[in-house]
Amino acid sequence: MPIRSGSCLCRGVTFRVSGEPLRVGICHCTDCRKSSGAPFAAYAVWPIEAFEQETGYTSTYANRTFCTTCGGRVAWLSDGEAEVTIGSLDEVPTDLVPDYELWVKRREHWLGPLPGAAQFDQDRHETEPAAYAVALK
Repeated sequence: MPIRSGSCLCRGVTFRVSGEPLRVGICHCTDCRKSSGAPFAAYAVWPIEAFEQETGYTSTYANRTFCTTCGGRVAWLSDGEAEVTIGSLDEVPTDLVPDYELWVKRREHWLGPLPGAAQFDQDRHETEPAAYAVALK
């Protein structure tokens, strides 16, 4: 079973995730744009049992955990899942390739769709398991 390690910007908070992620995606919603400071966030989602914070102190806002020292995002923990931004993982580049994009109606006009990735105007369809939950913007 693969184990991946990651950290916040100052490396004061370290974590690991074990096993393969449930899914890998990109999100263009307002929350992801604001929390990442970028036009989208790329993330992988594991069952919450696969996530373990190893060191450091975090604070939480809207289910997102942040390092109390540098403010770097650590994970989004909710609905039995742990969402980790791909950029926070120590292995660069990773083998995690997004297979879908959320909130493409908010995607910057200068960004094209990720080839081969399913495109969702807002969230994933309710018929798909464990849909990524974001507040309606």
